[in-house]
Amino acid sequence: MNAPDRRPLASVEEMAEYLGVPVKTIYAWRHKGTGPRMRKVGRHLKARWSDIDAWLDSNGDAAA
Repeated sequence: MNAPDRRPLASVEEMAEYLGVPVKTIYAWRHKGTGPRMRKVGRHLKARWSDIDAWLDSNGDAAA
């Protein structure tokens, strides 16, 4: 069984910077139910880096 990813969770700002999109896009993805898997931690929206990379791998543009 794989060990869970124990790195600090990514904030909305970190996700936006990593993916090269505006912060508003991250919130729009959350509202639409698209984008990387995200979780509410208290009042904050967070994501595991492994979920971000998995989403990017499965949804990235192969022509880019």
